[in-house]
Parts: sequence; structure tokens; C-alpha cells
Amino acid sequence: MSPTPTTVADAATARRGTAYGFLAYLLWGAFPLYFVALKPAGAWEILAHRIIWSLVLCLLILAMTRRARWVIDMFRDRRQLGTLALAGLLIAVNWTVYLVAVLTGRVTEAALGYFLNPLVTVALGVLILRERLRPAQWVAVSIGLAAAIYLTVDHGSPPWISLVLACSFACYGLLKKRLGSSLSALQSLTGETVVLTPFAVGLLVWLAATGEQTFTGHGTGHTLLLVSAGVATTVPLLLFAAAAKRVPLVTIGLLQFLTPVLQLLAGVVVLGEVMPSSRWVGFGLVWVALVVLSVDSVVSSGRSRRLARAAQGAAC
Repeated sequence: MSPTPTTVADAATARRGTAYGFLAYLLWGAFPLYFVALKPAGAWEILAHRIIWSLVLCLLILAMTRRARWVIDMFRDRRQLGTLALAGLLIAVNWTVYLVAVLTGRVTEAALGYFLNPLVTVALGVLILRERLRPAQWVAVSIGLAAAIYLTVDHGSPPWISLVLACSFACYGLLKKRLGSSLSALQSLTGETVVLTPFAVGLLVWLAATGEQTFTGHGTGHTLLLVSAGVATTVPLLLFAAAAKRVPLVTIGLLQFLTPVLQLLAGVVVLGEVMPSSRWVGFGLVWVALVVLSVDSVVSSGRSRRLARAAQGAAC
């Protein structure tokens, strides 16, 4: 039986979606190397430029696609604006902590945060959305909690960078879920950066007043790298949004692990961070939890598709 045109088109769409997702996570995984290249700029200056130039690029895209009026409409919906403001605050915390981690030689801790993120997301689903977990999900979350406790005891203090990154991004995702499909990824990022821009401008004024800004004092290349923070932020997000529309959530869930893997490799192999054997044990526990979570997700998704096909067949 030859494939129908619809089947071929669906397969092509899925391949494109997978490619978009792979490229998005690949770019996010390269962030440590990009941010290190922005030195001697500090975390606050990079954060400010990331916000401002992301907003500039988003507004340009909205204008080119004749959707710029949405920015004015955004201010009329106070509930939506409030949600975007809170999402902006969470992503600003996430970006700041990530920058501090990269610029202070703690990329591996940042990578751990993004390995933990899916587990924290599942836990938030239980605590806030009152979702019921499948047995395998309980096992995965329990192993993840054990890993966090082990790393805390081994290090003498909680892995704050990892935990803040995981929790802030999981809460950010929860807010995005609350917004639902009412906003595109581009609109959401625009709203968040609109809210954050006054803070970013204030940061740059303060850095200039204290003589700590590097934007104009380290050559054209450095200036262009800081300006490119807008592209570095916006392009992966748009690629991810394009992928999410074309491939199943399970595929996105598996692709997401590419980013922390690349971050870990960047930290250990390229940037020369030392990973004690005890920390590898902690990472290993997290990876076991993620394998359990991923296998359960794939099995559950396959079961749901079979039930849907069976129901469709019965209806026919």
C-alpha cells in the first residue's frame, strides 16, 4: 500500500519540526560559549542588552508581519499584562542566575539545573495543578529529589544555582501554560521584554554612571556581540515554537535534553571545569530519573495514540 499524499506531507512536516527543535536546543546548548565571549561585560550588562535588543528584534518582526498593533492592545488587557509581567520577572531571574553561573565558571551547575527542570515541572503539576502522577513519574521525581539531597550533603550546601534555574524555568513554563495559545511565542517574548525594558535601561544608566559598562569601550566586535544578544535570544525561541507546532510533545521532551548535555560538555571539555567523582554520582542519579520519565512519557503517548485510533475505528 503506497503512502497517501497526506501521510507524506505529515512526515515531511514532522521532519521539519524535528530539525527546528534540534537547531533550537543546539543553539541553547551553545549559550555558555557565547556568553563567555561577551566578557569583560558582566552579568547585569549582558542581561540588560539581552532584554533591550530582544525587544527591538521582536518589534521589528511584528512590524514586518503587520502585527505591531498588538503591543498597544496588550496594555488594555490587565490580566494578560500582569501574567506577562510575572513571566518576565521569572525569566529575568533565570537569565541572571544563568549568566552568573557561566561567567563565574559554574556551567556544570547550570547544566544540572536544566537536567532537573523536567522533574521540577512534573512536581509543580502535582503541587499547583493537582495533576495525578503515574507510578513511573513518582519514581522519577523521587530519584530526582534523592539526587538533590545527595548533592546538598556532598557539597555542604544546596546546589542553589541548579535549583533556582530549574524552579524559575518550571514556574515560567507554568505561567506560559496559563496564557495558553492566546499568544504566540513572539508576542509573549515581546510582552515580557516590554515590561523588563525600563529595568534594563536603568541598569545601563547605572553601569555607565559607575564606569562599569563595556558596550562602547572594547571595540566594534564586542559591541556587535552584545547587540547580537537579541538574535541569540529570539531565534531559538521562534525555532522552538515552530517545532512545537509540528511534532508531538514526546519528541520535544526528548530533544530538550540536548541543551544540558551540550552545556555540560561545554563546561567540562571546552571551559575546563572540574567535575569531582561525587558530582558525577549526583548527575547519574538525575539521568536515571530522566530515563524513567522519558520512557514513561513515550509509553504513555503510544498508549494514548492506540486508544485514539481504536476509538476512531469504532466510530467508523
